Amino acid sequence: MATSATAVPVNPPSLPEPRGYSHGTLSGNTLYLGGQTALDAAMRIVPGGIVEQFRQAFANLLATLAHAGGEPGDLVNVTIYLTDIPDYQAHGKEIGAVWRELAGPVYPAMAGIGTTALWQPEAMIEIAGVAVIPAERLVVPAG
Repeated sequence: MATSATAVPVNPPSLPEPRGYSHGTLSGNTLYLGGQTALDAAMRIVPGGIVEQFRQAFANLLATLAHAGGEPGDLVNVTIYLTDIPDYQAHGKEIGAVWRELAGPVYPAMAGIGTTALWQPEAMIEIAGVAVIPAERLVVPAG
């Protein structure tokens, strides 16, 4: 059973405090996950290349998902924005291993989109998504 369709911001305390946006928006039992770059707790993009940036950005996305009671298997759509598609493709096996480590073997519908730049100039990747969280696990943050 879904909850009210009123939009509720989802902002886990483990991520930087948002200003002018939300890390996620919950409507009913659907969680719209805002784009996450590879920002660490100090508000810096992690160094080391695309694999490390994928790990951090995806972990940030999963933190928002978990804050609403979601699990990686609840993801129904993921969009990955990339400033260098060939670099991502060249590291596909490593990135796939990070995905399986953090989310398991199930993949939702996905898209990879090339772009010339992201919000932080040193960001190479941004990941957004949509999840549908079963009512028995759904946590509606106070909002």
